[in-house]
Amino acid sequence: MREIVHIQAGQCGNQIGAKFWEVISDEHGIDPSGNYVGDSDLQLERISVYYNEASSHKYVPRAILVDLEPGTMDSVRSGAFGHLFRPDNFIFARRGPREGVLCREQKPLVFRQNNV
Repeated sequence: MREIVHIQAGQCGNQIGAKFWEVISDEHGIDPSGNYVGDSDLQLERISVYYNEASSHKYVPRAILVDLEPGTMDSVRSGAFGHLFRPDNFIFARRGPREGVLCREQKPLVFRQNNV
């Protein structure tokens, strides 16, 4: 079985990525809360390619969302499918890129396979 980690970066990447998750969730019968509401076994057949099944049978996208602007992440979170993502999969600066905060507070990011 193949598994894909979806990485979306920047304002454009996150806007396109948000729409991607909306469409693929609809195709697999996943509602904005991560619950399966579909009506066909085919929808669940390869769902593990893009989703992890979390506790209480909720499906969570295997995705990392990155941006220097926290406002972009706020718009993704407040969107129709914003609650689908795990909060710790959002990576963003505390302030905008023009303020240089990321350079002073840069820390290495370590991803373990079971946390993504």
